[in-house]
Amino acid sequence: MNPSPSRPTVLFVCVHNAGRSQMGAAFLTHLGRGRVEVRSAGSAPADTVNPAVVAAMGEVGIDIS
Repeated sequence: MNPSPSRPTVLFVCVHNAGRSQMGAAFLTHLGRGRVEVRSAGSAPADTVNPAVVAAMGEVGIDIS
């Protein structure tokens, strides 16, 4: 990661990067409107995002599919 001097960088981490970290990153990306460099990661990453998380985020108007 090479942070920009004009924008802070935030990393969201959970075990599988399939739920909590994806939601946190999506919310901050949406609310930050380009003012924050947002990343997400997992210590044992899954192949896909949890479908329940995709559906929940869709309910609030954020597409993470």
